Amino acid sequence: MSTGSTQPIERYTALALQISTNCVNTCPDRVSARAQIIENIERAGRSIASSKQFIALYGGEVPRLVVMPEYFLTGFPMGDTIDGWRDKAALEIDGPEYEALAAIATNHDIYLAGNAYEVDPHFPELYFQCCFVISPAGDTILRYRRLISLSAPSPYDVWDAYVDRYGLDGVFPVADTPIGRLAAIASEEILYPEIARCHAMRGAEIFIHPTSEVGSPNATTKEITRRARAIENVSYVISANSAGLTGTPLPAESTTGMTKIVDYEGNILAEAAPGGESMVANATIDLSALRARRQKAGMTNLLARQPFQAYADSYTQTVFHARNHLLDGNTVQVPERGEFGQWLRGNIARLTKEGLI
Repeated sequence: MSTGSTQPIERYTALALQISTNCVNTCPDRVSARAQIIENIERAGRSIASSKQFIALYGGEVPRLVVMPEYFLTGFPMGDTIDGWRDKAALEIDGPEYEALAAIATNHDIYLAGNAYEVDPHFPELYFQCCFVISPAGDTILRYRRLISLSAPSPYDVWDAYVDRYGLDGVFPVADTPIGRLAAIASEEILYPEIARCHAMRGAEIFIHPTSEVGSPNATTKEITRRARAIENVSYVISANSAGLTGTPLPAESTTGMTKIVDYEGNILAEAAPGGESMVANATIDLSALRARRQKAGMTNLLARQPFQAYADSYTQTVFHARNHLLDGNTVQVPERGEFGQWLRGNIARLTKEGLI
């Protein structure tokens, strides 16, 4: 059970759990899909319990943070409409699935981080892809909705209404916890330095990175940028990839490996091998060492040396991808799946004409 401690914990083990996903794509209805999600949660709980016990048994620091892969509960939409996937796979923020996840966090005294599709009661027509952190007390203390996607609605598509509701700190949330200041980066967003940077501007020290990405022995784009985000923000990156995706026509182990923990110097502290489920990507997080590095007045302090205001006007004056695509006045529009690609093609045509790309 949770100790409820609020004292700082400066050294602990973080675990990026590489686990396979039994997808709900072929489930014929909501009832069967929800049953599969609960089964996936229960299996994740068993993996967390045994992994934590094994790590502690062999002399590691007590595991305090567990990061799960991207959409580990459902898989991703393939062919479903926005309405169809929302009904089948998007969680309610106070629903039974989150209650079951909270019980895992409480029973094992961990901060549990993961990624799911969910419905926001203020935008019930849509769903968002959400990175979450649940505390040992069972509270959801961080909820970051993915901003950049080619397959799902995002807060940027209803930007004015979303910011009115949550403010910028709600768009880029940072949770101040006994194990450090936590923030989230969703999957492909590791490629965009601004996502991590906006969290770092709010004090983030540890980035959770649920992902479901191509496994490769080569240095993939995500692999390169995972380390770059750690270095440039003087932060840890804890990245959990899928061990495989079953229940879709895709070859199951196309997403595998790449699960790892990267320190604030870009060093890989631990990494899981491709080809199956693994708890090998666990390592000690040393908050005192990270904070000491951030206090050093030298060239390595890339974060404190940033002249943000030098960039601000360029960002304000330049539009590559416009906001509010799904907001018509106060009315939220439900997109067709193909519209996301249409927006991108329109961006490319316009920016080419303007000589910007």
